[in-house]
Amino acid sequence: MAGIRIEGLEELEKRLKKNATLSDVKRVVRKNGARLQSRAQRNAPVDTGNLKRSIGLDIVNGGMTAEVEPTAEYAAYVEYGTRYMNAKPYLKPALEEVEPEFKADMQRLVK
Repeated sequence: MAGIRIEGLEELEKRLKKNATLSDVKRVVRKNGARLQSRAQRNAPVDTGNLKRSIGLDIVNGGMTAEVEPTAEYAAYVEYGTRYMNAKPYLKPALEEVEPEFKADMQRLVK
């Protein structure tokens, strides 16, 4: 549903060879993925707590991608709303909050 994508991986790898390792990138991805999960859980509206508990974190692509996604069947209805219910976004605001720090962390690796 939401994610952080790294574009320009070839350029990143060139610069990393000079300044950092891929394990440093994986550490940044994991740290910011965990922050995104935490923020999304904090932002999720709570009725029964099911939505909040369903927001999980998976680290995939050999540690290069963090996927934060709720598994509750109604998660998208809460995020985007329906014609009967107003939206109560929790993922997008979490991503907007975490994204600048993720980018700053990645910038520090390539300088």
